[in-house]
Amino acid sequence: MDALRALPSVDRLASELDLPHRLAVIAARAVIDERRKELLAGATGDADLLARAHERAARSARRSPRRVLNATGVIVHTNLGRAPLAADAQAAVARIADGYSDLEWDVETGARGSRHDHVAGLLCELTGAEAAMAVNNCAAAVLLAAAALAGPGRDIVVSRGQLVEIGGGFRIPEVVAQAGARLVEVGTTNRTRRTDYERAIGPATGAILRAHPSNFRQLGFVQEVEVEELCELGAPVIDDVGSGDLAEDLPALADEPPVRRSVAAGAALVCFSGDKLLGGPQAGVLVGRAEAIAAARAHPLARALRLDKLSLAALAATLALHREPERARAEIPVLAMLTADATELADRARRLAEGIGALAEIVEASAKVGGGALPLLELPGPVVAVAGPPDALAARLRAADPPVVGRIQDDRLILDPRTLAEEEIEPVAAAVRAALG
Repeated sequence: MDALRALPSVDRLASELDLPHRLAVIAARAVIDERRKELLAGATGDADLLARAHERAARSARRSPRRVLNATGVIVHTNLGRAPLAADAQAAVARIADGYSDLEWDVETGARGSRHDHVAGLLCELTGAEAAMAVNNCAAAVLLAAAALAGPGRDIVVSRGQLVEIGGGFRIPEVVAQAGARLVEVGTTNRTRRTDYERAIGPATGAILRAHPSNFRQLGFVQEVEVEELCELGAPVIDDVGSGDLAEDLPALADEPPVRRSVAAGAALVCFSGDKLLGGPQAGVLVGRAEAIAAARAHPLARALRLDKLSLAALAATLALHREPERARAEIPVLAMLTADATELADRARRLAEGIGALAEIVEASAKVGGGALPLLELPGPVVAVAGPPDALAARLRAADPPVVGRIQDDRLILDPRTLAEEEIEPVAAAVRAALG
Protein backbone atom coordinates (compact mmCIF):
# COMPACT_ATOMS: atom_id res chain seq x y z
CA MET A 1 0.00 0.00 0.00
CA ASP A 2 2.86 2.35 0.75
CA ALA A 3 4.23 1.81 -2.75
CA LEU A 4 0.82 2.55 -4.27
CA ARG A 5 0.48 5.72 -2.22
CA ALA A 6 3.96 6.81 -3.37
CA LEU A 7 2.94 6.83 -7.03
CA PRO A 8 2.92 10.39 -8.41
CA SER A 9 -0.25 11.97 -9.69
CA VAL A 10 -0.82 12.05 -13.42
CA ASP A 11 -0.48 15.85 -13.49
CA ARG A 12 2.78 15.79 -11.57
CA LEU A 13 4.41 13.21 -13.84
CA ALA A 14 3.04 14.94 -16.94
CA SER A 15 4.52 18.26 -15.83
CA GLU A 16 8.01 16.71 -15.90
CA LEU A 17 7.66 15.68 -19.54
CA ASP A 18 8.76 18.18 -22.18
CA LEU A 19 5.74 17.45 -24.34
CA PRO A 20 2.45 19.07 -25.34
CA HIS A 21 0.07 18.81 -22.38
CA ARG A 22 -2.35 16.31 -23.95
CA LEU A 23 0.41 13.90 -25.05
CA ALA A 24 2.15 14.22 -21.68
CA VAL A 25 -1.04 13.38 -19.78
CA ILE A 26 -1.74 10.33 -22.00
CA ALA A 27 1.79 8.98 -21.50
CA ALA A 28 1.79 9.70 -17.73
CA ARG A 29 -1.59 8.07 -17.16
CA ALA A 30 -0.57 4.94 -19.11
CA VAL A 31 2.70 4.55 -17.21
CA ILE A 32 1.12 5.06 -13.78
CA ASP A 33 -1.65 2.55 -14.58
CA GLU A 34 0.96 0.06 -15.74
CA ARG A 35 3.03 0.50 -12.57
CA ARG A 36 -0.07 0.19 -10.36
CA LYS A 37 -0.86 -3.20 -11.93
CA GLU A 38 2.74 -4.33 -11.41
CA LEU A 39 2.63 -3.41 -7.71
CA LEU A 40 -0.70 -5.15 -7.20
CA ALA A 41 0.82 -8.23 -8.83
CA GLY A 42 3.64 -8.22 -6.27
CA ALA A 43 6.41 -6.27 -8.01
CA THR A 44 9.09 -4.75 -5.78
CA GLY A 45 11.90 -2.26 -6.23
CA ASP A 46 12.02 1.11 -7.89
CA ALA A 47 10.80 2.00 -11.39
CA ASP A 48 11.89 5.02 -13.40
CA LEU A 49 8.44 6.28 -14.31
CA LEU A 50 9.79 9.39 -16.02
CA ALA A 51 11.95 7.31 -18.37
CA ARG A 52 9.02 4.99 -19.05
CA ALA A 53 6.78 7.94 -19.85
CA HIS A 54 9.36 9.39 -22.26
CA GLU A 55 9.67 6.02 -24.00
CA ARG A 56 5.88 5.61 -24.14
CA ALA A 57 5.48 9.08 -25.65
CA ALA A 58 8.20 8.37 -28.23
CA ARG A 59 6.41 5.17 -29.27
CA SER A 60 3.07 6.91 -29.65
CA ALA A 61 4.69 9.68 -31.74
CA ARG A 62 5.92 7.20 -34.34
CA ARG A 63 3.85 7.11 -37.48
CA SER A 64 2.05 3.87 -38.15
CA PRO A 65 2.19 1.80 -40.27
CA ARG A 66 5.98 2.03 -40.38
CA ARG A 67 8.45 1.08 -43.04
CA VAL A 68 10.25 -2.22 -42.35
CA LEU A 69 13.42 -3.60 -43.98
CA ASN A 70 12.61 -7.14 -45.08
CA ALA A 71 15.65 -9.43 -44.86
CA THR A 72 13.60 -12.61 -44.39
CA GLY A 73 13.94 -13.89 -47.96
CA VAL A 74 10.12 -14.15 -48.22
CA ILE A 75 9.30 -12.07 -51.30
CA VAL A 76 5.54 -11.66 -50.92
CA HIS A 77 5.52 -11.37 -47.12
CA THR A 78 1.91 -11.09 -45.96
CA ASN A 79 2.78 -9.68 -42.54
CA LEU A 80 5.13 -7.09 -44.03
CA GLY A 81 2.69 -5.67 -46.58
CA ARG A 82 3.23 -8.10 -49.47
CA ALA A 83 4.51 -6.60 -52.71
CA PRO A 84 6.60 -3.40 -52.67
CA LEU A 85 5.40 -1.02 -55.35
CA ALA A 86 7.36 -0.15 -58.47
CA ALA A 87 8.61 3.42 -58.79
CA ASP A 88 5.94 4.18 -61.42
CA ALA A 89 3.21 2.99 -59.07
CA GLN A 90 4.59 5.07 -56.20
CA ALA A 91 4.64 8.15 -58.43
CA ALA A 92 1.06 7.48 -59.57
CA VAL A 93 -0.14 7.31 -55.96
CA ALA A 94 1.62 10.58 -55.08
CA ARG A 95 0.21 12.29 -58.16
CA ILE A 96 -3.40 11.32 -57.40
CA ALA A 97 -3.06 12.02 -53.67
CA ASP A 98 -1.98 15.60 -54.38
CA GLY A 99 -5.35 17.03 -55.33
CA TYR A 100 -8.53 15.97 -57.09
CA SER A 101 -8.85 13.38 -59.85
CA ASP A 102 -11.21 12.00 -62.49
CA LEU A 103 -12.02 8.98 -60.31
CA GLU A 104 -15.70 8.79 -61.31
CA TRP A 105 -15.93 11.50 -63.95
CA ASP A 106 -15.61 11.27 -67.73
CA VAL A 107 -13.37 14.15 -68.84
CA GLU A 108 -14.51 13.97 -72.48
CA THR A 109 -18.27 14.06 -71.88
CA GLY A 110 -18.39 15.83 -68.54
CA ALA A 111 -20.73 13.10 -67.28
CA ARG A 112 -20.39 10.70 -64.37
CA GLY A 113 -17.89 7.90 -65.05
CA SER A 114 -16.94 4.59 -63.48
CA ARG A 115 -13.86 4.01 -61.35
CA HIS A 116 -13.54 0.55 -62.91
CA ASP A 117 -12.75 2.09 -66.30
CA HIS A 118 -9.31 3.24 -65.11
CA VAL A 119 -8.03 -0.36 -65.14
CA ALA A 120 -10.57 -2.26 -67.24
CA GLY A 121 -8.92 -1.52 -70.59
CA LEU A 122 -5.46 -2.51 -69.40
CA LEU A 123 -6.78 -5.71 -67.81
CA CYS A 124 -8.61 -6.72 -70.98
CA GLU A 125 -5.52 -6.02 -73.06
CA LEU A 126 -3.26 -8.07 -70.80
CA THR A 127 -5.60 -11.03 -70.23
CA GLY A 128 -7.71 -11.22 -73.37
CA ALA A 129 -10.92 -10.83 -71.34
CA GLU A 130 -14.06 -9.13 -72.64
CA ALA A 131 -14.47 -7.01 -69.50
CA ALA A 132 -12.84 -6.39 -66.13
CA MET A 133 -13.13 -4.63 -62.78
CA ALA A 134 -11.20 -4.36 -59.51
CA VAL A 135 -12.23 -4.56 -55.85
CA ASN A 136 -10.27 -4.28 -52.61
CA ASN A 137 -8.77 -7.80 -52.40
CA CYS A 138 -9.00 -11.26 -53.93
CA ALA A 139 -11.23 -12.62 -51.16
CA ALA A 140 -13.67 -9.83 -51.99
CA ALA A 141 -13.42 -10.69 -55.69
CA VAL A 142 -14.36 -14.33 -55.04
CA LEU A 143 -17.23 -13.31 -52.74
CA LEU A 144 -18.57 -10.84 -55.30
CA ALA A 145 -18.26 -13.39 -58.12
CA ALA A 146 -20.17 -16.02 -56.13
CA ALA A 147 -22.88 -13.55 -55.14
CA ALA A 148 -23.26 -12.16 -58.66
CA LEU A 149 -23.42 -15.48 -60.53
CA ALA A 150 -25.19 -17.66 -57.96
CA GLY A 151 -26.60 -15.86 -54.95
CA PRO A 152 -29.59 -16.88 -52.80
CA GLY A 153 -31.27 -20.13 -53.77
CA ARG A 154 -28.62 -21.22 -56.27
CA ASP A 155 -25.90 -23.88 -56.09
CA ILE A 156 -22.15 -23.44 -56.34
CA VAL A 157 -20.33 -26.66 -57.17
CA VAL A 158 -16.85 -27.11 -55.63
CA SER A 159 -14.42 -30.01 -55.54
CA ARG A 160 -13.85 -31.38 -52.03
CA GLY A 161 -10.12 -31.12 -52.68
CA GLN A 162 -10.51 -27.33 -53.01
CA LEU A 163 -12.45 -26.62 -49.81
CA VAL A 164 -9.41 -24.91 -48.36
CA GLU A 165 -8.77 -22.27 -45.73
CA ILE A 166 -6.20 -19.58 -46.49
CA GLY A 167 -4.79 -16.71 -44.44
CA GLY A 168 -6.98 -15.00 -41.86
CA GLY A 169 -9.55 -17.82 -41.67
CA PHE A 170 -10.84 -17.31 -45.23
CA ARG A 171 -12.69 -20.57 -45.92
CA ILE A 172 -14.30 -21.48 -49.22
CA PRO A 173 -17.50 -22.94 -47.64
CA GLU A 174 -18.02 -19.74 -45.65
CA VAL A 175 -17.53 -17.58 -48.74
CA VAL A 176 -20.23 -19.54 -50.53
CA ALA A 177 -22.52 -19.19 -47.51
CA GLN A 178 -21.93 -15.42 -47.29
CA ALA A 179 -22.84 -15.14 -50.96
CA GLY A 180 -26.18 -16.72 -50.07
CA ALA A 181 -25.61 -19.75 -52.28
CA ARG A 182 -25.77 -23.46 -51.46
CA LEU A 183 -22.49 -25.37 -51.49
CA VAL A 184 -22.50 -28.61 -53.48
CA GLU A 185 -19.40 -30.72 -52.82
CA VAL A 186 -18.19 -33.16 -55.48
CA GLY A 187 -15.45 -35.79 -55.62
CA THR A 188 -13.21 -36.74 -52.74
CA THR A 189 -10.43 -34.97 -50.87
CA ASN A 190 -7.76 -36.22 -53.26
CA ARG A 191 -9.58 -37.12 -56.49
CA THR A 192 -12.32 -35.31 -58.39
CA ARG A 193 -13.33 -36.28 -61.93
CA ARG A 194 -15.36 -34.65 -64.69
CA THR A 195 -18.21 -37.09 -64.12
CA ASP A 196 -18.51 -35.85 -60.52
CA TYR A 197 -19.27 -32.37 -61.81
CA GLU A 198 -21.61 -33.65 -64.51
CA ARG A 199 -23.75 -35.48 -61.94
CA ALA A 200 -23.95 -32.39 -59.70
CA ILE A 201 -24.92 -29.81 -62.34
CA GLY A 202 -28.62 -29.15 -62.68
CA PRO A 203 -31.25 -26.41 -63.07
CA ALA A 204 -30.31 -24.88 -59.67
CA THR A 205 -26.60 -24.59 -60.50
CA GLY A 206 -25.42 -21.00 -60.46
CA ALA A 207 -21.71 -21.60 -61.00
CA ILE A 208 -18.77 -23.96 -60.68
CA LEU A 209 -16.04 -22.59 -58.42
CA ARG A 210 -12.44 -23.64 -58.92
CA ALA A 211 -10.39 -22.46 -55.93
CA HIS A 212 -6.65 -21.83 -55.89
CA PRO A 213 -5.11 -23.93 -53.06
CA SER A 214 -2.79 -21.08 -52.00
CA ASN A 215 -0.07 -22.52 -49.73
CA PHE A 216 -1.70 -25.97 -49.61
CA ARG A 217 -0.64 -28.73 -51.99
CA GLN A 218 -1.60 -32.39 -52.41
CA LEU A 219 0.96 -34.79 -53.84
CA GLY A 220 0.74 -38.37 -55.01
CA PHE A 221 -2.60 -40.05 -55.76
CA VAL A 222 -4.50 -36.89 -56.73
CA GLN A 223 -6.69 -35.74 -59.60
CA GLU A 224 -8.51 -32.49 -60.43
CA VAL A 225 -10.43 -31.36 -63.51
CA GLU A 226 -8.68 -28.72 -65.59
CA VAL A 227 -10.35 -25.39 -66.26
CA GLU A 228 -10.86 -26.15 -69.97
CA GLU A 229 -12.99 -29.20 -69.13
CA LEU A 230 -14.95 -27.32 -66.49
CA CYS A 231 -15.84 -24.65 -69.03
CA GLU A 232 -17.24 -27.34 -71.34
CA LEU A 233 -19.87 -28.41 -68.79
CA GLY A 234 -22.29 -25.54 -69.52
CA ALA A 235 -22.42 -23.84 -66.12
CA PRO A 236 -20.58 -20.52 -65.55
CA VAL A 237 -17.10 -21.09 -64.09
CA ILE A 238 -15.57 -18.87 -61.40
CA ASP A 239 -11.83 -19.50 -61.41
CA ASP A 240 -9.91 -18.19 -58.40
CA VAL A 241 -6.32 -18.32 -59.66
CA GLY A 242 -4.92 -16.60 -56.59
CA SER A 243 -1.65 -14.82 -57.16
CA GLY A 244 -2.15 -13.06 -60.49
CA ASP A 245 0.39 -14.65 -62.82
CA LEU A 246 0.65 -12.44 -65.91
CA ALA A 247 4.37 -13.19 -66.48
CA GLU A 248 3.82 -16.61 -68.02
CA ASP A 249 7.29 -16.85 -69.56
CA LEU A 250 9.06 -16.88 -66.17
CA PRO A 251 10.24 -20.44 -65.39
CA ALA A 252 9.89 -19.78 -61.64
CA LEU A 253 6.13 -19.28 -62.08
CA ALA A 254 5.51 -22.44 -64.10
CA ASP A 255 3.41 -24.05 -61.34
CA GLU A 256 1.10 -21.04 -60.88
CA PRO A 257 -2.14 -20.98 -62.90
CA PRO A 258 -1.81 -18.25 -65.55
CA VAL A 259 -4.68 -15.79 -65.81
CA ARG A 260 -4.77 -15.84 -69.62
CA ARG A 261 -5.27 -19.61 -69.71
CA SER A 262 -8.47 -19.39 -67.65
CA VAL A 263 -9.79 -16.50 -69.75
CA ALA A 264 -9.03 -18.36 -72.99
CA ALA A 265 -10.77 -21.46 -71.63
CA GLY A 266 -13.97 -19.45 -71.30
CA ALA A 267 -14.29 -18.95 -67.54
CA ALA A 268 -17.10 -16.52 -66.74
CA LEU A 269 -15.06 -14.78 -64.04
CA VAL A 270 -11.37 -15.16 -63.21
CA CYS A 271 -10.32 -13.74 -59.83
CA PHE A 272 -6.78 -12.90 -58.71
CA SER A 273 -4.76 -10.65 -56.40
CA GLY A 274 -3.12 -7.37 -57.27
CA ASP A 275 -0.49 -7.45 -54.53
CA LYS A 276 1.13 -10.85 -55.02
CA LEU A 277 2.79 -11.98 -58.25
CA LEU A 278 1.22 -9.10 -60.13
CA GLY A 279 3.38 -6.85 -57.96
CA GLY A 280 0.89 -4.05 -57.33
CA PRO A 281 -1.26 -2.74 -54.46
CA GLN A 282 -3.75 -4.73 -52.43
CA ALA A 283 -6.58 -5.41 -54.86
CA GLY A 284 -8.84 -8.14 -56.14
CA VAL A 285 -9.23 -8.34 -59.90
CA LEU A 286 -12.11 -9.86 -61.83
CA VAL A 287 -11.79 -10.47 -65.58
CA GLY A 288 -13.95 -12.51 -67.90
CA ARG A 289 -17.13 -12.42 -69.94
CA ALA A 290 -18.92 -9.12 -70.42
CA GLU A 291 -22.26 -10.31 -69.00
CA ALA A 292 -20.62 -11.78 -65.90
CA ILE A 293 -18.62 -8.60 -65.20
CA ALA A 294 -21.79 -6.54 -65.73
CA ALA A 295 -23.58 -8.69 -63.13
CA ALA A 296 -20.71 -8.19 -60.69
CA ARG A 297 -20.63 -4.42 -61.24
CA ALA A 298 -24.38 -4.18 -60.68
CA HIS A 299 -24.41 -6.23 -57.47
CA PRO A 300 -24.88 -4.25 -54.22
CA LEU A 301 -21.68 -5.75 -52.80
CA ALA A 302 -19.64 -4.04 -55.52
CA ARG A 303 -19.92 -0.68 -53.80
CA ALA A 304 -18.98 -2.09 -50.41
CA LEU A 305 -15.91 -3.80 -51.87
CA ARG A 306 -14.76 -1.09 -54.26
CA LEU A 307 -11.14 -0.04 -54.65
CA ASP A 308 -10.02 3.44 -53.55
CA LYS A 309 -8.40 6.03 -55.84
CA LEU A 310 -4.83 5.54 -54.55
CA SER A 311 -4.94 1.77 -55.06
CA LEU A 312 -6.50 2.23 -58.49
CA ALA A 313 -3.67 4.58 -59.47
CA ALA A 314 -1.03 2.09 -58.28
CA LEU A 315 -2.78 -0.83 -59.98
CA ALA A 316 -3.07 1.02 -63.31
CA ALA A 317 0.63 1.95 -63.22
CA THR A 318 1.63 -1.64 -62.40
CA LEU A 319 -0.53 -3.05 -65.19
CA ALA A 320 1.01 -0.58 -67.64
CA LEU A 321 4.46 -1.98 -66.80
CA HIS A 322 3.22 -5.50 -67.60
CA ARG A 323 2.66 -4.38 -71.20
CA GLU A 324 6.45 -4.62 -71.63
CA PRO A 325 7.56 -7.92 -70.02
CA GLU A 326 11.27 -7.07 -69.91
CA ARG A 327 10.59 -3.74 -68.27
CA ALA A 328 8.18 -5.38 -65.83
CA ARG A 329 10.87 -7.83 -64.71
CA ALA A 330 13.33 -5.04 -64.13
CA GLU A 331 11.03 -2.48 -62.46
CA ILE A 332 8.38 -4.46 -60.53
CA PRO A 333 10.18 -5.43 -57.30
CA VAL A 334 8.51 -8.85 -56.90
CA LEU A 335 9.52 -9.94 -60.40
CA ALA A 336 13.01 -8.47 -59.99
CA MET A 337 13.51 -10.48 -56.78
CA LEU A 338 12.25 -13.64 -58.45
CA THR A 339 14.63 -13.26 -61.38
CA ALA A 340 17.69 -11.84 -59.56
CA ASP A 341 20.79 -13.57 -60.92
CA ALA A 342 23.49 -15.25 -58.86
CA THR A 343 26.08 -12.54 -59.49
CA GLU A 344 23.78 -9.77 -58.29
CA LEU A 345 22.81 -11.68 -55.14
CA ALA A 346 26.44 -12.56 -54.38
CA ASP A 347 27.44 -8.90 -54.63
CA ARG A 348 24.65 -7.83 -52.28
CA ALA A 349 25.56 -10.55 -49.77
CA ARG A 350 29.25 -9.55 -49.89
CA ARG A 351 28.49 -5.88 -49.27
CA LEU A 352 26.11 -6.72 -46.44
CA ALA A 353 28.64 -9.04 -44.76
CA GLU A 354 31.47 -6.50 -45.12
CA GLY A 355 29.23 -3.80 -43.70
CA ILE A 356 28.46 -5.92 -40.63
CA GLY A 357 32.01 -7.03 -39.91
CA ALA A 358 33.77 -10.07 -38.53
CA LEU A 359 30.68 -11.70 -37.02
CA ALA A 360 29.01 -12.04 -40.44
CA GLU A 361 29.43 -15.11 -42.65
CA ILE A 362 28.08 -15.76 -46.15
CA VAL A 363 26.33 -19.13 -46.45
CA GLU A 364 23.87 -20.73 -48.87
CA ALA A 365 20.15 -20.92 -48.13
CA SER A 366 16.79 -20.72 -49.90
CA ALA A 367 14.28 -17.90 -50.17
CA LYS A 368 10.53 -18.35 -50.62
CA VAL A 369 7.90 -16.63 -52.75
CA GLY A 370 5.36 -16.38 -49.92
CA GLY A 371 1.86 -14.94 -50.05
CA GLY A 372 0.34 -18.37 -50.66
CA ALA A 373 2.11 -18.74 -54.01
CA LEU A 374 4.42 -21.61 -55.03
CA PRO A 375 4.87 -23.14 -51.55
CA LEU A 376 7.18 -25.87 -52.89
CA LEU A 377 9.51 -23.52 -54.81
CA GLU A 378 12.99 -23.00 -53.35
CA LEU A 379 15.02 -19.96 -54.46
CA PRO A 380 18.64 -20.79 -53.57
CA GLY A 381 21.17 -18.04 -53.05
CA PRO A 382 23.73 -16.52 -50.70
CA VAL A 383 22.61 -15.14 -47.33
CA VAL A 384 24.44 -13.57 -44.40
CA ALA A 385 24.51 -15.46 -41.10
CA VAL A 386 25.28 -13.34 -38.02
CA ALA A 387 26.97 -14.87 -35.00
CA GLY A 388 25.44 -14.26 -31.60
CA PRO A 389 22.27 -15.15 -29.69
CA PRO A 390 19.69 -15.09 -32.51
CA ASP A 391 16.59 -14.24 -30.47
CA ALA A 392 18.29 -11.31 -28.74
CA LEU A 393 19.71 -10.02 -32.03
CA ALA A 394 16.32 -10.30 -33.72
CA ALA A 395 14.71 -8.33 -30.89
CA ARG A 396 17.32 -5.55 -31.13
CA LEU A 397 16.86 -5.34 -34.88
CA ARG A 398 13.10 -5.05 -34.46
CA ALA A 399 13.78 -2.06 -32.20
CA ALA A 400 15.83 -0.31 -34.89
CA ASP A 401 14.43 2.61 -36.86
CA PRO A 402 13.32 1.39 -39.32
CA PRO A 403 12.92 -2.14 -37.92
CA VAL A 404 14.95 -4.89 -39.63
CA VAL A 405 13.38 -8.34 -39.91
CA GLY A 406 15.44 -11.45 -40.66
CA ARG A 407 14.82 -15.12 -39.96
CA ILE A 408 16.30 -17.60 -37.50
CA GLN A 409 17.64 -20.79 -39.05
CA ASP A 410 19.97 -23.41 -37.57
CA ASP A 411 20.19 -21.30 -34.40
CA ARG A 412 21.59 -18.31 -36.30
CA LEU A 413 20.13 -15.02 -37.45
CA ILE A 414 19.91 -15.05 -41.25
CA LEU A 415 19.67 -11.94 -43.43
CA ASP A 416 18.66 -12.62 -47.02
CA PRO A 417 19.72 -9.95 -49.56
CA ARG A 418 17.18 -11.15 -52.14
CA THR A 419 14.40 -9.16 -50.45
CA LEU A 420 16.51 -6.06 -49.79
CA ALA A 421 16.72 -3.18 -52.27
CA GLU A 422 20.16 -1.85 -53.18
CA GLU A 423 19.71 1.24 -51.04
CA GLU A 424 18.70 -0.89 -48.03
CA ILE A 425 21.97 -2.85 -47.73
CA GLU A 426 23.87 -0.20 -45.77
CA PRO A 427 21.01 0.69 -43.37
CA VAL A 428 20.62 -3.02 -42.55
CA ALA A 429 24.36 -3.39 -41.98
CA ALA A 430 24.35 -0.33 -39.73
CA ALA A 431 21.41 -1.68 -37.72
CA VAL A 432 23.19 -5.00 -37.22
CA ARG A 433 26.40 -3.27 -36.14
CA ALA A 434 24.41 -1.31 -33.56
CA ALA A 435 22.64 -4.48 -32.37
CA LEU A 436 25.98 -6.26 -31.98
CA GLY A 437 27.61 -3.26 -30.31
